[in-house]
Formats: sequence, structure tokens, C-alpha cells
Amino acid sequence: MITKGCGLGEQEWIPADVDTTRPSAARVYDVLLGGGHNFESDRRFAREAERIFPGITTSSRINREFLRRAVLHALESGVRQFLDLGSGIPTVGNVHEIVHEIDPSCPVVYVDCEPVAVAHSRLLLDDDAQATIVQADARRPDTILGHPDTRRLLDFDQPVMLLILALVHFIPDDDHPAELVERYRRALAPGSMLAVSHAADEARPEELAQLTALFATSTNPATPRPSRWIADLFGDFEMVEPGAVFVSEWRPDEHLGEDASDYLIYGGVGVRR
Repeated sequence: MITKGCGLGEQEWIPADVDTTRPSAARVYDVLLGGGHNFESDRRFAREAERIFPGITTSSRINREFLRRAVLHALESGVRQFLDLGSGIPTVGNVHEIVHEIDPSCPVVYVDCEPVAVAHSRLLLDDDAQATIVQADARRPDTILGHPDTRRLLDFDQPVMLLILALVHFIPDDDHPAELVERYRRALAPGSMLAVSHAADEARPEELAQLTALFATSTNPATPRPSRWIADLFGDFEMVEPGAVFVSEWRPDEHLGEDASDYLIYGGVGVRR
């Protein structure tokens, strides 16, 4: 069910400079997850995306479940710091909610550049001393890693979990996405973890081509890539079993019993040794 504003009037939660007529990836993802901070353009886009690529709503929710399992694995492994790039609009199952249920002292830094995502994250985190949102473009790693709020909460001499989920496929080839991920990897201390998920181009290619064309009309064109390319984003990090897979198969709570590639999103978790 798609709601609006979580009890607030729209004018109370729309940043002044937001173009509500063009869909954005963060707000469309909010629609697909059943969130309430999106506009009619985003909802119309999400309906068309589901028509073109049946199951994209399920894929989005499976990706969210992968986030939960990856974060819980990091906590079980002793990681106590989290950096979430492209964190999106707050909805059920945010990283800090998962983390602070286990250990309220763990710092969490979110990063996004989408105005609605940033505005709502700030509202959500206003009274949380152990979590913050940095408004920045993920293509500027030095800005993010050196940001005062990042440095205030995270100690990069200690293990950090870096989450880059459903983000890199929105970074065009001209911006050298693999090199950007490598730059972030180099900043992580031994014992750190990297979680990545990305749209794989093996997933129903004809329908995916139509979906890619649809995203080209939004503010965030997307580029699905081969699963081998996605796996290479982990570099020399040691992969956590079962390795790089479609994320519906990454330590699932239950098996869905269908072709995993139908769910579009490929990824995994790696550890820096």
C-alpha cells in the first residue's frame, strides 16, 4: 500500500528545491518498499517498472532483506561501525534500527544526495547521537570519508561495515564505478566488511532492456552489469559464504524456490583480511 507523508501534510516534508514531476531512484525505491515519502510521478514510474519487469517490487524487498542479513552478520562477527552509501529514504529496517537493537552504542553514518532522503533522515536521526546523515554524492569518496560528521562517528583504524546496496548501477561508466568502489575499499581497516548489491544484466535481458530504457527517463539512469563485473568489485576481500550470488540466495531465511536471477539483484559480503 502506498501512503503519503506518514501523517504530515505534503508541504511539511517536501524540500523547496525538489522537482516533484520527475521520478528519482530513491523515491521510486521508497514506493517499491511500501514507503510513504514519494510523489505521483514516482508511483506512476513504479507501476510502469513492475509492468515492464514483473517482480521488481519483490526484488527491491529482497534487497532490503539482504541488507538486514548482511548487517546482522557483521554484528555477529564483531563489527561495530557502519557506513551506508546511497541509504535512501528512511523506511522499515534502516541500518541504525537493526544495529541499535543489538548494540545502541554502534555508530552509523548514512550518505545520500537525494533531498527528500536527506530531509527525512535528518528528522529521523535528530535525537540519535550515534547516527547521522551526510548529504553528499557517492562519486566523491574523499568528501565523504573526510566529512566532519563521518570522522566524528567512525574510526577508520577499526573495522567498519561499508554498505553499497543498489547504488553502483546508478553510477555511469564514465564515472569509473569500479575505481570508486576500490577507493572506498582502500579506506577500510583489516576486519572491515563490504556489502554490495547491483542489478545484473543476466536477469531476463529483454525485459531488463525495457526497464533500463524506462530508468533513462528518470533523474537516475541505470546500468545493469554482468555478475562477474559485480563480483570483481570486492577486489581482494575474502568473500563470506556463499560468495557473490543473487542476493535472494545469500544466507536466506527461506528459499523462494524460483530462478534467483528473476530477482535481478546480485551481490554479497566481503571481509578485508
